[in-house]
Amino acid sequence: MDDRVVVITGANTGLGEATAVALAGMGATTVLACRNPDRAAAAAQRVRAQSGSDRVEIVELDLGDLDSVRHASAEILERFDRLDVLVNNAGGLSTERCTTRQGFEQTFGVNHLGPFLLTNLLLDRLRQSAPSRIVNVSSIGHRAARDMRWEDLQFEHGYNTFGAYGQSKLANILFTRALARRLPAAEVIANACHPGSVRTELGRDGDTTGFIGLMSFTVLRPFYVSAARGARTQVYLASAPEMDGRSGGYYVRCREHRPSRAARDDEAAARLWDVSERLVGATR
Repeated sequence: MDDRVVVITGANTGLGEATAVALAGMGATTVLACRNPDRAAAAAQRVRAQSGSDRVEIVELDLGDLDSVRHASAEILERFDRLDVLVNNAGGLSTERCTTRQGFEQTFGVNHLGPFLLTNLLLDRLRQSAPSRIVNVSSIGHRAARDMRWEDLQFEHGYNTFGAYGQSKLANILFTRALARRLPAAEVIANACHPGSVRTELGRDGDTTGFIGLMSFTVLRPFYVSAARGARTQVYLASAPEMDGRSGGYYVRCREHRPSRAARDDEAAARLWDVSERLVGATR
């Protein structure tokens, strides 16, 4: 990974930070794209200390604000003349329905629309840096969604925490498939992964409350794997030489797995791309 530039969203904690430590330790210039600058600065110090690398940078990014996504992508393009790996790691879920700055349902906006726009704005630089890679962190939770709710993507009617989360994780895989169909594998590969049940800060900003928050952060937490262990698959997809030319897959424990039937629907992937473009506006 020497001389390569890697951007990791949500890298100030958990999976993202563990991914940053691993890739920085391999020699990559590692960019932590995070919402909170103070937390990002503290995380950058930890990443430098644990990886032994000083090539750790910070870019402010709020995936729940498309203006922030555009500003962050412009800053990345200005500061770095190449981009070898983009890890769309950041995500979240909300117990109650709330919206992003532009009015999208929060889980769908942060987990899909923000990464969709960011990826598209950085796509030309990724292609110029070929061969490069995109890693989209999905979840086994995608199986909770039988299909995209095309008539109500924003869950304006009958909001359900796991339904919204499942749909956003299904969207991650469909987005990955669409990228793989659009991009020559010799230039850019795109793959999705499930990291496992990991001890992370997901939902810790107050979005996850009540019974779900209790189960996630107290009762079930001792059974979760560490962030470093959970990050292995996304680190593998970002760096392993044997992944060269392999695109459009869904990986668990560093092995390709078959996602749900809905996640293998290329017509749905194409439709989601078109719908997402309309929702976020210009992607160039």
